[in-house]
Amino acid sequence: MWRNHLLLLGVVLALPVRAIAEDETGIVLTEGLGRDQAQASCSMCHSLDYIPMNTPILDRKGWEGSVNKMIKVMGAPVAEADIQKIVDYLTSQYGK
Repeated sequence: MWRNHLLLLGVVLALPVRAIAEDETGIVLTEGLGRDQAQASCSMCHSLDYIPMNTPILDRKGWEGSVNKMIKVMGAPVAEADIQKIVDYLTSQYGK
C-alpha cells in the first residue's frame, strides 16, 4: 500500500517540473507558410528556441541538413509531406 502512495507522490512531484521544462509559451515563431508544421514537428523533441538560435549560421543547405538529421539520426516523427514545408519555412524565416 505504501508503495502506491510513494508512486503517486512521485508522479505528483514530477508534474510541475515537466510543465516548467516544456513551457514554450514565451517562444513564438515568425508567422509564415509552414510555421505550423515546423512548430509541431520541432517542439516534439526540443525547445523552439533552437530555431532562432541557429538563424545566424544556417542557410537552405544547413536547414535541409538539420531537418534530415533530426529525422534520420534522431528519429523525429515528421511526415514526408511536411519535410519540404518545414525546410522552406525555416529557410525563409530563419535562414541567413
